Amino acid sequence: MQSKAASVDVYLKSLPADRRAAVQAVREVILANLDSDYAEGMQYGMIGYYVPLSRYPEGYHCTPKMPLPFAALAAQKNYFSLYLMGLYCGSAEGLGGAEGETADARWFREAWTRTGKKLDMGKACVRFKNLADVPLEVVGEAIRRLPAKDYIARYEAGLASLGKVRSTGRDVKTPKSKAASTAKAAESSESAAKPKKSAKR
Repeated sequence: MQSKAASVDVYLKSLPADRRAAVQAVREVILANLDSDYAEGMQYGMIGYYVPLSRYPEGYHCTPKMPLPFAALAAQKNYFSLYLMGLYCGSAEGLGGAEGETADARWFREAWTRTGKKLDMGKACVRFKNLADVPLEVVGEAIRRLPAKDYIARYEAGLASLGKVRSTGRDVKTPKSKAASTAKAAESSESAAKPKKSAKR
């Protein structure tokens, strides 16, 4: 469920009080741990955290006029969504299971599980129904452990494996099989950053 709100404040005011309180609690943890080179605003109809174009003018490779997304938070119809693209960036698509995850994604799953709370997570999206289901300290650490400069480096390394280096424009040749695999990873990363549309009833 994408919002048309033009600002974070407008988005928050549009939510019922109880749902606004849950979103605000997670938001406060994100902001408390967010590297100063990131910015907060509305992206994809959600509260987004991204590398602004002033810091990374190349933007998001799929939509270069869009700042590079890092995380997002939203109240969906029946649950809340927390998108952590930083955990997914650099995953080895196609390996399956834990083998295809980044070290940060593995750390996140293990840290969350150790709290005793159930984790409902796709590639980059964590879904929860109540704030009590979220170990906020784990979310804070997930945000804190990837400063913008490191995220950009990881992102550009992924693009380099696709055959291009955004910062220099140089072409980098890669084997066909690897290029196909990493192209699939980039497509999956883009879809992971976008909210799923609810089926109409």
